[in-house]
Order: sequence, then structure tokens, then C-alpha cells
Amino acid sequence: MVVVEATIENGQAPVVILSKSVDYFSKITPQILANSFIRNATVEISNGTKTHRLKEYIIPDSSGYNLYYYSIDSASLATAFVGELAHDYSLKLLVDGKEYTATTTIPPLVKQLDSLWYEKGPPNKDSNFVKLMARTTDPAGYGNYIRYFTKSNREPFWPGLNSVFDDQIIDGKTYNVQVDKGVNRNESFDQETFNLFFRGDTATIKFCNIDKTTFDFWRTMEYSYGSIGNPFSSPTKVLGNIKGGALGYFGGYAAQYISLIIPK
Repeated sequence: MVVVEATIENGQAPVVILSKSVDYFSKITPQILANSFIRNATVEISNGTKTHRLKEYIIPDSSGYNLYYYSIDSASLATAFVGELAHDYSLKLLVDGKEYTATTTIPPLVKQLDSLWYEKGPPNKDSNFVKLMARTTDPAGYGNYIRYFTKSNREPFWPGLNSVFDDQIIDGKTYNVQVDKGVNRNESFDQETFNLFFRGDTATIKFCNIDKTTFDFWRTMEYSYGSIGNPFSSPTKVLGNIKGGALGYFGGYAAQYISLIIPK
């Protein structure tokens, strides 16, 4: 089955990754993952005014395999565009003669982080650990959805273990919240300290307003992650937005970046 991971962010080019699902009981290896990428697909994105055909790009991986993605074709810049706030987008894919479509919205950047600071970590942990804290105000009126990522020093951005939130409880309020450090789910991590930063870190938060469709996808996906291996959990259907029978999502992100240098 076709799997789609497509995103567009304000000020950034669209990025589309296409792959094929693997068997549930398959042993995952770098070769299997590399072979799962879908090559030579027709990928088009539209902002309602322009329609641009994306180009396939190759990234050599350190393991000796190649990674593939689709983005703006630099040879056709007349129809190319980057994401804009408060704008709708549509995606059309043609894979092995079958068409898949999706739509998304980059919402206005109405909910932002007001400030960022750090506090001492838990008293029973290494004194180099600190908690990253933030203050934000939720605009009045339900329907504000966010997803966040963190970056420590020169590491990539990683999403929080629970990265999406709605405003059912905090509608219209100003509040302080601990920002858990993002997690690379492909690596093991300490369950007691994974959410903490270190003294001396430069911590960067990518704080995104998203639409409900993107929220629902990651809400159900992260619940599914959390229930893996739990024999008492209920099956979860991941709510994607790709029409035509594919798995995955096309999501728009209204992003704010804010950094803090944590002194040693």
C-alpha cells in the first residue's frame, strides 16, 4: 500500500515522501526501508493559483543506501511557490497509474509562544538536567491546534513524545507549560530523563499551528505508537487524509521558531 508523508510550511518548499508499506511481521532493515521508497511518481501541488510538478531528489545515506523525496523543481520556478499563512493547498499523486489526492491548510499563526526559560531539573537527578518552560496564550474560541518540535544544539528537530494538543481545556487562557524535549523514536531513550535538556544546550522550539486534520492524524498516530506492545490497549485507527486508498497525511504548518541558550 502507498504511504504518504507530505508537508508544507510557511516560507518553506513542500516536501513529499512516498513509500510502500511493509508486512506487519517484517524485520526492518536499512535495505528494506531503502527499497520501500516509491520512485518516478508524478507529484503535483497547487495553491489555487499555481500548480507545480515536484521533482524527485536523492540523498545518499551514511549506511550506503539512498533516501528519496519530492520537492520544488528548480528548472520550473515559474510555477513554484512556498507555503503562506492562512492558505489552502491541494496535492495530487499518480503512482503506478493510480491517483491519490489530499488537501490541507496552513492556518494563521494565531497562537504563539510568548516567552521561554529554564528551571532546575528534578531534585533526584543530575544537576546538569533542566526543565524547559514556556508561556503561551490561547486565543478565545475553540479550534486552535498545535504541534511542536524541539532541537538541541545542532541536532535535527524532533517532535515531542506527545506532540499535538488542542484547546479544549485551556481555551482563552494564558498558561505556563513544561516543553518536553523531542524524541527520535528510532533510538532508545531513558524514560525518566528523555524530556529534559542540559545546561549549556541551545534549545530551539518549532511551535506550529495546524488544522484539525493534521491534529487528528498525529493524535491517532501517537496513540497508536503508545499502545504498541500493550496487550490491554484498544486498536486505534490512524486518521489520515489521503483519498484513493493510501495511508498517511498531507499537513500544513504555521511555524514559529524561538531559541534559548541555557547557561552552564
